[in-house]
Amino acid sequence: MPLLMLAEMTRTELLLAGLLAAALLLLLWLLLRSFGAERALHMRLADALAEQMDEQLHAQHRELLRDLHEGLARQTDRIGEHARADRDLLQRGLTAASMQLSRGMQTLTQSVDGRLDTLSGQVSQRLDEGFRKTNETFVSVMARLATIDEAQKKIDSLTTNVVSLQELLGDKRARGAFGEVQLEALVQNMLPPDAFAFQHVLPNGTRVDCMLTLPAPTGLVAVDAKFPLENYHRMLEIGAGEHDRRSAQQAFRADVKRHVDAISSKYILPGVTSDGAVMFLPAEAVFAEIHAYHPDVVAHAQRKRVWIVSPTTLMAVLNTARAVMKDVETRKQIHVIKDALGKLAKDFQRFDERMAALARHIEQASRDVQDVQTSSRKITAHFHKIESARLDEVDELGLDPEVVELTTNSYSTRPPA
Repeated sequence: MPLLMLAEMTRTELLLAGLLAAALLLLLWLLLRSFGAERALHMRLADALAEQMDEQLHAQHRELLRDLHEGLARQTDRIGEHARADRDLLQRGLTAASMQLSRGMQTLTQSVDGRLDTLSGQVSQRLDEGFRKTNETFVSVMARLATIDEAQKKIDSLTTNVVSLQELLGDKRARGAFGEVQLEALVQNMLPPDAFAFQHVLPNGTRVDCMLTLPAPTGLVAVDAKFPLENYHRMLEIGAGEHDRRSAQQAFRADVKRHVDAISSKYILPGVTSDGAVMFLPAEAVFAEIHAYHPDVVAHAQRKRVWIVSPTTLMAVLNTARAVMKDVETRKQIHVIKDALGKLAKDFQRFDERMAALARHIEQASRDVQDVQTSSRKITAHFHKIESARLDEVDELGLDPEVVELTTNSYSTRPPA
């Protein structure tokens, strides 16, 4: 670029010089034209000057072209060097970029492989967990199916048993036995053996299903099982008409009242039993029917001092009876507890006296130990004085301390005469 600027400046100067020369020639020509005679001379001078200027211009032009070619050659060399340097730099950059890209690809490959391994492990774990849960679900479903099959078998067996139970309860004596068995099971599970008796015979010769022996003032309470089921079934029969249903209800109420009257007359004996008795209904549905829809029957039973109970309410009555008996037994043991507490108080008083005496003895022994320690310290002090006096004597006599010590030890260890 500097050479080109130099060349342009030289060309401008040459053009200016040429213009100046042309002006001079024009001036000369005008002078020659003005002066006439001198025109030829001036023409020759102008031609000579023009030729000289032309030669100078050609020489300068050739020199300028030579400088321009040399500058272009040098510039071309510099451009080539810069191009080679740029090419080397670009090559090094490409090599470094290639290496960095290779390392990046390697790192990325390792990262991707690690993530793929992790993902594969997670997928395998989830698949294993899914298979395990599926297997557990399948095992659970199979177990439930087995349970359902077993339940179906039990339902079939229960259906058979229900049919058999219906056939069994169709007989009056069988219903009575069923109620007695249920009553015995409840009483045996709730009360101690000495609190009840089954098939107990009263002084009037009647036999009651269960006799409860409760604490005074209640005394003996009779419990009799009744199961009025025939008219109850007729009352709830699906195909029964309204007239038949009302007739069954009246018959059902009459059955229950008849049982209440029988229990009141046979099992409530003044001076023997309590003033009330219990009628046990082994079916919760019958008990609920009476208390929900037949209040006149309940009122009649209360007037007769007969308490109608179901299995659930009988359990509550027996729980209450057991609590009362436990309370009575606890009250019976109060005097025993009082005697034991009195003896314990006397023993504690003796213990306190003996502990006080022991404290006095311990205090006296402590004082004796202190006195013994005082005497021991005094004796030790005397021995120290004796030892110090003996050493002073040895020093004054100029004797050997070791000989004196050996002599002293021999005398001290010699048995007494």
